[in-house]
Amino acid sequence: MKIQRYPDLETLSRAAADMFLQMAGKYIAAKGRFAVALSGGNTPRRLYELLGTEPYILSIDWNLIHFFWADERCVSHDHPDSNYRLAFDAFLSKSRVPAENIHRINGEEEPEKEAAEYERDIRRFFGEREFPVFDLIILGIGEDGHTASLFPKSKILYEENHLAGFVDEKGIKHPRITLTLPVLNRAENVLVLASGKSKASVVRKVIDEKDPALPASLLSHGEGTLVFLLDRDAAKLLS
Repeated sequence: MKIQRYPDLETLSRAAADMFLQMAGKYIAAKGRFAVALSGGNTPRRLYELLGTEPYILSIDWNLIHFFWADERCVSHDHPDSNYRLAFDAFLSKSRVPAENIHRINGEEEPEKEAAEYERDIRRFFGEREFPVFDLIILGIGEDGHTASLFPKSKILYEENHLAGFVDEKGIKHPRITLTLPVLNRAENVLVLASGKSKASVVRKVIDEKDPALPASLLSHGEGTLVFLLDRDAAKLLS
């Protein structure tokens, strides 16, 4: 686990954009493609906006990047709460990513069937290995300690066989489809972005206390590089 602290969200987002640029170049050179899973939420928004501007929009070989989503709300592609729409409006629509490289979750259709179809899409791309290995997964962290759409006490936290699943927890605004924990923990790189005073308490519980009741704490069990990118407010309670 690595922890990187920044004075504000803007600086944090620019650092994340630089990491994305560097990783894209590295993996495209080594493998001929770069496989990424995105998340939604307020904190990644500025990162995505930056990717849609110079120098990033001109410096990245978008033709060789495949975009998946760590999770998605079961809403239409143009709904204000859609994680796909967030990324599409911010940078995908401005880049030269081929349509076939955008692996959207069609959660507004039949969510449980679509979770299975999303899993098939991932397996088609990565091959029939037991679990895929994403080059990069970008995540956030909720005030309750959830990440992707893995919520505390959810039964999907114990899923060991499937790559994706349907989540309909009490209290969430929309049902979700999410990648499972074994997929997140096999990624070569996981970036967790957190900003704001409201995240300070949960960041402390995840990083300092490693509270096993919080799904974000379980990312520390992963096989790749886990980096928390925190602004000053989110990091203020850390030891």
